[in-house]
Amino acid sequence: MKLLDALDILKEPTPESASGRDIFLACGFTPLHLKTFLAAHLRLCFPEGHIEIRTGLYGDLAGNLERTELPGGSVVCVVVEWADLDPRLGIRALGGWRSADIPDIVESARRQSERLAYLIRQLAESAPVCVSTPTLPLPPLFTTRPNQAHQHACELREIAASLATAMAAAGRVRLVNLQRLDELSPPGQRFDVKAEVAFGFPFTLDHASSLAALLAALIQDSPPKKGLITDLDDTLWVGILGEIGVEGISWDLAGHAHLHGLYQQFLASLASAGVLLAAASKNDRALVEQALARRDLLLPKDSLFPLEVNWGPKSESVRRILKEWNIASDDVVFVDDSPMEVAEVHAAFPQMECVVFPKRDYQAIWDLLQRLRDRFGKSAVSEEDELRLRSIRTASTLRNSLEAPRLAAEDFLRQAEASILFSMGTEGRDPRALELVNKTNQFNLNGKRFTESEWMAYLEEPGAFLLTATYEDKYGPLGKIGVVLGKASGRTVNVDVWVMSCRAFSRRIEHHTLRYLFDLLGADEVVFNYRATERNGPLQEFLASLLGQPPAEPTRLSKRGFSEKAPPLYHQVREASRG
Repeated sequence: MKLLDALDILKEPTPESASGRDIFLACGFTPLHLKTFLAAHLRLCFPEGHIEIRTGLYGDLAGNLERTELPGGSVVCVVVEWADLDPRLGIRALGGWRSADIPDIVESARRQSERLAYLIRQLAESAPVCVSTPTLPLPPLFTTRPNQAHQHACELREIAASLATAMAAAGRVRLVNLQRLDELSPPGQRFDVKAEVAFGFPFTLDHASSLAALLAALIQDSPPKKGLITDLDDTLWVGILGEIGVEGISWDLAGHAHLHGLYQQFLASLASAGVLLAAASKNDRALVEQALARRDLLLPKDSLFPLEVNWGPKSESVRRILKEWNIASDDVVFVDDSPMEVAEVHAAFPQMECVVFPKRDYQAIWDLLQRLRDRFGKSAVSEEDELRLRSIRTASTLRNSLEAPRLAAEDFLRQAEASILFSMGTEGRDPRALELVNKTNQFNLNGKRFTESEWMAYLEEPGAFLLTATYEDKYGPLGKIGVVLGKASGRTVNVDVWVMSCRAFSRRIEHHTLRYLFDLLGADEVVFNYRATERNGPLQEFLASLLGQPPAEPTRLSKRGFSEKAPPLYHQVREASRG
């Protein structure tokens, strides 16, 4: 992005009703163009929002972090450069480059790094923090020639790396990936000596824009996609299974098919992080089963569910997979080596990201793996991620059982040995609760999404509560699958957010959640901040079953009305301590 482009973006008016986003940009240099670029990139991320960026005092990064006051909903951006660790590592402070001074500079930088790490962790207790560690070159203060690394220079980089490691491991701190920044902004083209001396702003415009773009992406923190559907022949492996047989296909160096082995290895990585994987292949089912049973396959067969192997259109196979997963098409990526198949699926599902697998193109496969990591990346793998595939299989078994006559379905639920753990409080640091709210579409009260800072700000309001539901039965645990966010006022409970994972459908968990709310809070009435969306049909049907009519905006449900309509509930209820 050019500076003029950024200024033009910021000239665009925002709606009068736009919500505000408070960003505190903490740096030791003059923010100048970095502030402009950050505001413009954030406007692109949040086109309907009003962006307010505050900054601190020049030359005092640590003091800015200590003094800042954070309104509810704030996000902190911390940009650390070498001069913030010791002023002598910059070019505006004179008189400190004697060789005898260097050991003291290193120790000073070490102490300041530890201080910054402590202050950033403290801020992360009350707001999300996005951090960039030093990106500029060290000045030529060392005795060695530029081509030779000096011991103290290595120690300084080790200090910066230790700071980065500490920040990456800290909860609610998001760290700029310097490898990605290197790709966007060549290290030799970052430092503007003239601007640093004249204005105290050390970045070239291109570097400021690249860094601002990564910081804005960290602030936005888009939810990852949920599933990937892959072709098999000439995608998961090289060769047409029906032509060369099970032993003829390959995915290794010996078979000149190493790129396909990398793809398998990458898919196994996605599966281990809770991403759903399925296969859609025009093929012979028996041959596919034999191929997937090969012991040298890098992707375990159990990681693929369901397997749609037939001779029909790929779009129909994809449709059945989406139904089995019970997720929307825009949460899924489809990969196939055939441009025609990719086009056919994309025509049927225009919101799905459909990708041609790049056979025999080494750079393209690297780019594909990077692209997929971007679509599915997450800061941490939760217990629910690890349970996802197993719970999808369990849900499939349950749906098949519930297609039986009513009495059999009732017996199935009664004998499931189900239990629900309810946790009630205002503790908002549980990333799974926010993830569910921002990813769930079908059982979703109104489709409302939150940034982490908005989420924390809501929970600080008077009367606010957060209820989560964790479920398991004799078929296995589903993990945390339900979230209710609202405010209690007297005998009325106002529910602003209610979501439940599609994996938990058909178990009457939603009914027990309402009963728990009525009983725990002593409410006579629940008022739902309901809004119809294109995808929340299951939620609409649930409310209509209790109301006897389509839900209104807002919707009210009395305790008596609920009791009259609620079906038998067989769950054992457990309670976690309040937070």
